[in-house]
Amino acid sequence: MGAQGSGGRHEGAVAIITGASRGIGLGIAQRLVDEGARVVITARRSEALAEAVDQLGGPEHAMGIAGNAADEAHQDEVIAAAREAFGGLHLLVNNTGINPVYGPMLDSGLDIARKVLDVNVVAAFSWIKKAVAAGLGDAERPGAVVNLASVAGQGASGVIGWYGVSKAALIHLTTELGYELGPDVRVNAVAPAVVKTKFAEALYEGREEKVVRAYPMKRLGLPEDVAGAVSFLLSDDASWVTGQTLTIDGGVTLGGAL
Repeated sequence: MGAQGSGGRHEGAVAIITGASRGIGLGIAQRLVDEGARVVITARRSEALAEAVDQLGGPEHAMGIAGNAADEAHQDEVIAAAREAFGGLHLLVNNTGINPVYGPMLDSGLDIARKVLDVNVVAAFSWIKKAVAAGLGDAERPGAVVNLASVAGQGASGVIGWYGVSKAALIHLTTELGYELGPDVRVNAVAPAVVKTKFAEALYEGREEKVVRAYPMKRLGLPEDVAGAVSFLLSDDASWVTGQTLTIDGGVTLGGAL
């Protein structure tokens, strides 16, 4: 799908989406552009970002800034660039997340725990804090934030424990900031199950047919499944929704599975 930008529920909005050169982040960026927003996307690799910006319709609709999402100087640069290039900042999507280990938690060191929590939780908080300080939203369009959590933060997995702990913390961060920042800024989250992206390949590659048996919808998620929900939570359609986490899981958690 190509960039539209000719109208829609996000017409005139400016959004920052972290970790958006591919996968869920890029899917969210595409949905927002298609619904009228202009977006600033971040990722580590400038080449991948350039390709993503082209896919989103070029500099009229999107800007890419490479950097480490957990680096405060990078956060400051992105927020300033969004306001300078597009004239404001209304929406923030904290999509960046890492999961560097797979297996029992006790097999990982404290350095892993600190790194996962820093990127998945502390950095998300920093982005929100800085965006709010920079005037997220305006008189015509209140600010809105969506954090990308996970069903891993809602139950035990046995193999991605620190990732799950970080996402549980992100869910509660969403609750706290939803409470604190109203009415000027709404803060919500989505908690997807397995979505078919490079990030999640280890959870389904080579055994997708077996994995989907646990899903009542009989398929894994796609980036656009998450993007639609994020777009809703960022929009005026969700103007009375804050501090909530929407589970997007194809029904897999209904039977107690993750």
